[in-house]
Amino acid sequence: MCFYCKGDMKPATTTHVVTYNDCLIVIKNVPCEECDQCGEIEYSDEVMKRLEMIVNNAKKFLQEFSVIDYAKVA
Repeated sequence: MCFYCKGDMKPATTTHVVTYNDCLIVIKNVPCEECDQCGEIEYSDEVMKRLEMIVNNAKKFLQEFSVIDYAKVA
């Protein structure tokens, strides 16, 4: 159940975007739960930990713009 509108949460994938030092890190195909009513996105604890690891690794090789496929690095 959605925290905001109480709609149903359904499995989905999304694109997670992080800005860091005027650079953009885009992580695509991230598994999530999406509200079918308002579109709110929620990540599991495991996905959040992996996103944090992916972003921290991307910071080491940071370019102005980085696109990462979650399924290939998680």
